[in-house]
Amino acid sequence: MGNIIEFDNVSFRYEADIEGEMLPLAVDSVSLGIEQGSFVAVLGHNGSGKSTLAKLTNAINIPESGKVTVDGMDTSDEKLTDAIRRTVGMVFQNPDNQIVATIVEDDVAFGPENLGVPPAEIRQRVDDALKAVNMFEFRKSEPHKLSGGQKQRVAIAGVIAMQTSCIVLDEPTAMLDPNGRREVIATIKKLNKEMGITVILVTHFMDEAVQADRVVVMDKGRIIMDGTPREVFSESDRLIAVGLDVPQATQLAAALIKKGVQISSDLLDENECIDAVCELLRSK
Repeated sequence: MGNIIEFDNVSFRYEADIEGEMLPLAVDSVSLGIEQGSFVAVLGHNGSGKSTLAKLTNAINIPESGKVTVDGMDTSDEKLTDAIRRTVGMVFQNPDNQIVATIVEDDVAFGPENLGVPPAEIRQRVDDALKAVNMFEFRKSEPHKLSGGQKQRVAIAGVIAMQTSCIVLDEPTAMLDPNGRREVIATIKKLNKEMGITVILVTHFMDEAVQADRVVVMDKGRIIMDGTPREVFSESDRLIAVGLDVPQATQLAAALIKKGVQISSDLLDENECIDAVCELLRSK
């Protein structure tokens, strides 16, 4: 499959601060292709440029130099903004800021209504979107009575109802409890694997990034690492040097190796840890 989003030597900076000082580049000379149907996690400490990168994907931010194209459409062309945002939908950190209606199904219908979709098709899209995120039984509920994870799944349903090909999620689980995080990540994986929706997940949780097909690491506005989760997390010293953690399973493996235990250094999750330890015990 080809790339749905292309960054070609893209730089972006925010406007000058209160004193009129020119701010440093938030994104600096980034070239990146996002393959249709892929699941890409973007990592970086606060101020690394990862959220700015996310907002460049659907014309919320426009490059200072270079070019971003979405399905061949240049994001700097204002005439294409609506079409770009129908292709790439955004889900943000705080689910409360994304709820616009007093009933769940009305909230999910908001986007398609603004696009002028016929009522009968909106009804079908809303039902399908809520089923896709396992929220259909809550369609008549009031959003403020939902948990954080449920609200975020409603926000994702709103993007699905617009029939976007790509969903960009900017730290969607940062304000959620562990159960809410699990709900949202399970939903994202389902949409990617079963519906073929391209997913770009900006996160600071390593256990979420492990579940992606590809991990991109940013620091000071630049991409410093790009590979599979196993490739990226095997270089734990580089990640720690730019203020990031590594998955707990990887940390445990490193600690065991320091103690002289012969175990793989590139374990990514608890299941791999369990398998590796069981294999050790069997071999004794």
